[in-house]
Amino acid sequence: MHSPFPFSAIVGQDEMKRAILLTAVDPSIGGVLILGHRGTAKSTAVRALPALLPSIPVVAGCRYGCDPKANGRKCTECQAREREGTRLRSESRTVPVVDLPLGATEDRVVGALDLERALTKGEKAFEPGLLARAHRGYLYVDEINLLEDHLVDLLLDVAATGENVVEREGISIRHPARFVLVGSGNPEEGDLRPQLLDRFGLSVEVTTTTDLAERVEVIKRRDAFDRDPDGFAAAWAGSDDATRQRVEKARKRLERLTVPDEVLHHAAALCAAVGTDGVRGELALLRAARATAALDGARTVTSSHLRAIAASALRHRLRRNVLDDVGSTARIERALQERFGA
Repeated sequence: MHSPFPFSAIVGQDEMKRAILLTAVDPSIGGVLILGHRGTAKSTAVRALPALLPSIPVVAGCRYGCDPKANGRKCTECQAREREGTRLRSESRTVPVVDLPLGATEDRVVGALDLERALTKGEKAFEPGLLARAHRGYLYVDEINLLEDHLVDLLLDVAATGENVVEREGISIRHPARFVLVGSGNPEEGDLRPQLLDRFGLSVEVTTTTDLAERVEVIKRRDAFDRDPDGFAAAWAGSDDATRQRVEKARKRLERLTVPDEVLHHAAALCAAVGTDGVRGELALLRAARATAALDGARTVTSSHLRAIAASALRHRLRRNVLDDVGSTARIERALQERFGA
């Protein structure tokens, strides 16, 4: 299997790359919705993620990748081993990045009865699904706006609780399923349900570049990768390693960052000005600004960090205004200009 196209080798698309890196620094930001033209490196950027993410500690032998330090939030199998007095060992594992195909069945997503064991041994055993594989990692859905409604309902339930519950065919299983949801799609092919749209922490818009030099560079890099994938990946390994170290340092810096009340006031004022519903907009804006400051090496979150991430955190949360024909991004930029002179 060839190496994926390196994240650092993607030409342009800075907003998309920044949003993905911010969720690597702080997964609590929520997911990332990437909307735009075909062939703009949406899937390429997501599938390049494993090379950028530091490995994570998991319970050795756990099928769900439970966190050894997650007291009370482990799967039923790990809890049973602890009750028996078994000492849970720890091992390192690569952060999972799991694809959820549009045609996936419900059983494949949530898990189901292991038919092979049932038929050969007469045992009722659970076969984990894609949600279990994605725990503590990323779940990627390409063309998410075309995802069937019953799968959308499943994702909403798990996103709200952080847990996957399967009770069917005589099986009762409960396991943690916390992941960063990344969805991509072409808005011309349909809209997302508002409930799912609201679950994304950040939203970015990608377009085909009109800059001739960038287009030529894209062609050159893609052609070089297609000719020698492993050699091309090796040539960019140093850049990806530097990005991974930057993410690691930002994670350590995150908890030490201070957020002045002035910044919180600006966040609330901006959300009120553009008319977002609820407080998820403020929370996403705050967390994204804090991760931006951590990634930049700052010690304090400032209004400039807030302004830098405002469009990504809020554009998908705005209600349509029939009296205002400008796009959501333009409305946010206008509000920034009017209130903060940005």
